[in-house]
Amino acid sequence: MPRKPLILLTVCLATVTINLSTTITNIALPTLAAELDASTRDLLWIVDGYNLAFAALVLAMGSLSDRFGRRPALILGLSGFAASSAAAALVDSSDALVVIRVAMGVFAALIFPTTLSIIANAFTERRERASALGLWGASVGVGVALGPVAGGFLLEHSSWHSVFLALVPISVLTIAMAALFVPESRDPHVPRIDRPGFVLSVAALGALTWTIIEAPGHGWDSAATIGGFAVAAALVVGFVVVERAVRHPMIDVTLFLDRRFSAACAAVTIAFFALFGFIFLITQFFQFVRDYSALETGLRFLPVAGSIAVTSILGGQLAPRLGTKAVVTPGLLMLGAAFLWIATIPADASYPAVIVPQMILLGGGLGLVSTPATESIMQVLPPSRAGVGSAVNDATRELGGTLGVAVVGSIFSSRYADTLTSLVAGRLDGPRAEAAGESVGFADALAAQVPGLGPAVDRAFLDGLGLGCTVVGVLCLLGAMVCLAALPGNRYDPLAEVETAGEGQGDATPPAARVH
Repeated sequence: MPRKPLILLTVCLATVTINLSTTITNIALPTLAAELDASTRDLLWIVDGYNLAFAALVLAMGSLSDRFGRRPALILGLSGFAASSAAAALVDSSDALVVIRVAMGVFAALIFPTTLSIIANAFTERRERASALGLWGASVGVGVALGPVAGGFLLEHSSWHSVFLALVPISVLTIAMAALFVPESRDPHVPRIDRPGFVLSVAALGALTWTIIEAPGHGWDSAATIGGFAVAAALVVGFVVVERAVRHPMIDVTLFLDRRFSAACAAVTIAFFALFGFIFLITQFFQFVRDYSALETGLRFLPVAGSIAVTSILGGQLAPRLGTKAVVTPGLLMLGAAFLWIATIPADASYPAVIVPQMILLGGGLGLVSTPATESIMQVLPPSRAGVGSAVNDATRELGGTLGVAVVGSIFSSRYADTLTSLVAGRLDGPRAEAAGESVGFADALAAQVPGLGPAVDRAFLDGLGLGCTVVGVLCLLGAMVCLAALPGNRYDPLAEVETAGEGQGDATPPAARVH
C-alpha cells in the first residue's frame, strides 16, 4: 500500500489548490476592472460564480465520489480544474470569465469532499486520522492565506492571466501524485443522489445569489428584486418539504431542530460570510484608495492570515477546557467589533497602527469561531453520521462565503454609486457619471484625468465600505447572542469522543468517509 504521508500530501495539495483559487482572484479584481472594463457587478460574479458552484454542488459531488470511486473522482476533478483554469487565462471579456469561473467551481466541488473521504478511508486508526484531518484543515487555511500574496507576486511580474495559469502546473502535479499514491476506494452502499433536493437546493441558492448581486442595478425595492427574493424563499420551503419526505435526503433538515447544531452552523456561516466579504472589499481599498501595488496588497494580508492560523489552533485547545459557548461567542464579538471598527476607517489610516490591529482582531475572531463550531456540529451527530456533519460543515462555509461576497458587495455597490452620483453632479456628464458609479476601476482611471475627482471617489468608496462593514458587524453581534443562548457551555473530553466514535465500527470505511 502507498505510504500514508504521500497520500496526505496529495490531498492537502489538492485542497490548497482549490482554496488558493478562492482568494487569488480577489487580488486581481482592480486589474480586471481596468483591463476587462468590468463593473462592480461583473467583479461580484467573477468571485461568486466560483463560490456559488462550489457551495451548490459540494454535497452531491461528495456522494458521487464515494459511490463511483474516490481516486478517479479526484483525478477527474483536478483535470477539469486545470483545464478550466487554463481557459480562464485565455478569455478577453468579463462575461466569459464568469462562465469559466463557474466551471472551476464545479470541479472544485468534486475535489474538496473527495479529499476528506480519502483521508477518512486511508487513515483508519483513530489518532492518526485526527492528526491527518488537522493537517487537512490547516491546508484549507494555507490556501486562503497564500492567495493574496501569490496573486500579488504574479501581478507584480506578469499580467492578470498568470493568476489563473499558475493553478495549472499545481493541478497537474497533484494529478500525477494522485495517480501514483492514492489507493482506490469507494462505498457502493452510499444512497443515490436525492435529485429533487439537489435541483431545488441549486435553484434556491442560485436565485438568492442572483437577486442579491443584481439588486443594485434593479433597485432593492424593485419588482425584480422582491420577486427574486420571493422565488428563493419558495424554493427553500420546497427544499425543506422534499427533504422531509424522501428516504435519503441530501441534508436531514430535522438536524436543525437541535439548537446546538443550528447555532454552530450559523456561527460557521457568519464567520465565512464576514471573511469573504472583507477580502472582496479590502483588496480594492488597498489598490484603489491607498494606491498599493498588487504585491504590496497581498503582503498586507499576512496579519489576518497569521491571526487566523494561531487562533484556530488556540480555539481547538480552549473549547474542550472552557466549553464551545465560551470560545465561539467571544470570537463572534471580536469579529463584530473588528468590522464596526473597520467601518470608521479613513483613507489615510496608518497601516501598522490601525489596519494591522483591525486585521488581527478580525482573524482572531474567525479562528476562535471556526474550529470549535465545527467540533460542535460533529458532537451533535452520532458516529455513524459523521460524514453528514463533515458535508454540512463544508457546505455552510461555502454558503457563507458566497453570500458574504454577494451581500457585502451589493450593499457596497449601492451606497458607493449613490454617494458618487451626488458628489459629481454637475462635474461629469451623464454617461461618465453613470460609468463611474458602476465601476470603481473606471472612476479611479477617470480621476487621473479630472481634477478633484479623486477625493470624491475615495469618499464614495469609504462610504460604501463603511455601510457594508457595519452590516457585517451587526450580523456578527447578533450571531454572538444566538450562540450565547444556544451553544453548549459544558466542557468535553475530545479523546473520549474519539474513543466512542471508534466503537461498533466493523466496516473498513470510517463514517467520515461517507459524505451523503
